[in-house]
Amino acid sequence: MRLSKILMAVGLSTAMMIGSAQADSVKIGNVVELTGGGATVGINWKNAVEMAFGEINAAGGILSRKVELTNYDTQTNAQNSRAMVQKALDNGSYVILGPIYSSSTKVNMILTRRAEIPQIVGSEAPFITTAGNPYIFRTSFGAAQSMPKLAAYLKDGVKASSVGVVWVNDDFGKGGRDTVISELKKRGVKIAVDISTEVGQADFASDVIKLKNSGADAIFAYLHEEESARLLKEIKKHGLKQPVVGETTLMNQKVIDLAGDAANGAKGHVGLSADAPVPAVKEFAKKFEAKYGNKPDHNAIKGYIAAYTVKYVTEKLGKFDSKAFAKALHGMTISPKNEPGILMEVTWDDKGDIDRQSFLVEVVNGKQKITQILPKLGK
Repeated sequence: MRLSKILMAVGLSTAMMIGSAQADSVKIGNVVELTGGGATVGINWKNAVEMAFGEINAAGGILSRKVELTNYDTQTNAQNSRAMVQKALDNGSYVILGPIYSSSTKVNMILTRRAEIPQIVGSEAPFITTAGNPYIFRTSFGAAQSMPKLAAYLKDGVKASSVGVVWVNDDFGKGGRDTVISELKKRGVKIAVDISTEVGQADFASDVIKLKNSGADAIFAYLHEEESARLLKEIKKHGLKQPVVGETTLMNQKVIDLAGDAANGAKGHVGLSADAPVPAVKEFAKKFEAKYGNKPDHNAIKGYIAAYTVKYVTEKLGKFDSKAFAKALHGMTISPKNEPGILMEVTWDDKGDIDRQSFLVEVVNGKQKITQILPKLGK
């Protein structure tokens, strides 16, 4: 009897200690591309998320709880991303961050919706936020937000009356292609040629010949990082003189590094840039480079913002409530004055799309040069 009571007391004490330890932390699942074709973008995101939550934990955590972050590798595979999101849910994640590739988000956001857990992603395809999912949020512009700005730039800035469109045939590429063509046509700009390419494509010679023969005034490129660099090299090799314009991916420092001189002169719209003339962004870039030894890309900034969004919304609520979190973030504006880690003022609409300042850039001597600051769409 005495032994039984002792064992019972020990068991109760252990259970209380475990419960106390769990109460002292909050679990966040970071589901992102760490291997495979998307590793470049995924590792930038992961590093920034880890840096942000490291800062948050060092400052006392969120509502006095430390963040317990777990990374899950999608392997840049849509079905594997679904399995990883399920793992993160099974592990009790309060919020899930990632992934970046739209094809992965397409199949895994069903799970977070069913579980009523907020998911903050870096994906850009329009369908991500038009599916009526109240638990999905972006930290990057979707094509519906960025392409109107790009189409206006091609017509009014580049003065193009015809454009050759080159895009990657996946959910990311098709969403951007459909939206930019619609926006160009609204502005009376002719589509000189419409070229579909493949993920991982190595040879762009025939595509560039089609561009050359189309007579287009400008080229719009919407591919992933490595393919963008190969396209730029092929364009330079064939001596095309038309301006090459793209979205954030084309302006990525990884693309610039891989393409070398062929990247110089490329122009485009970026939602985020480490070279942005924003003091908080510059300070973030400085800290990131000191920690990881490389300059952060836009995916790193997106991940950092995602982490601090979790902190701000939760502290605003005063509790850890996943359903209340999702409800609160719709229509919310976060200012750096209230949360410095957010870097720039951002607003989420009722669909989970983000609005903030963005930038027009040109690649000059292997670096992004900001040429114009564009205001929030909602201003």
